[in-house]
Amino acid sequence: MTEYAFSPTEKAQIEGLCRRYPTRQSAVMPVLWIAQQKFGELSPPVIELVAQTLGLPPAHVEGVVSFYTMYIPKRKGQWLLELCTCFTCGECGGRELWSTIQDRFQLDEEGVSPDGFLWFREAECLGGCDAAPVLQIEGHRMVFHLTLEKLETVIESLRQGELPPFESIPPRHFE
Repeated sequence: MTEYAFSPTEKAQIEGLCRRYPTRQSAVMPVLWIAQQKFGELSPPVIELVAQTLGLPPAHVEGVVSFYTMYIPKRKGQWLLELCTCFTCGECGGRELWSTIQDRFQLDEEGVSPDGFLWFREAECLGGCDAAPVLQIEGHRMVFHLTLEKLETVIESLRQGELPPFESIPPRHFE
């Protein structure tokens, strides 16, 4: 059984965050992010922990979790990969790549591969329009100018238990 508690270091980090805001309620989003990074999802016991830590009603915390797509109430696969299919990424191959990914990795209706290793979701916008299409891994590692070949390299890194290396947005030269 998983114990849902913040470490002393995490508690200190949370208290530091709370001091930056006029009320503890204002710190709910960064504290949820800390909890999600620690537990991998924001299940009911984690929501309760965040609520107790901030002195908020669990319903308030659950409302925030259910409103924002960056929060994961229930993890569905080992690695979450989000592909932007918004206008720019979609026009630069994101929509076609999404269709290819669904077929290539035999994703179920929730975007999970048969082995449960990969969990793909479409993203509305990841803010990398100048480097489209863009993939985000676990909410923080970005991959720019995504191609199927580049995705295969990313997945191989994940199978080795490693995130792909940090990638700054490279300029794209059009001729």
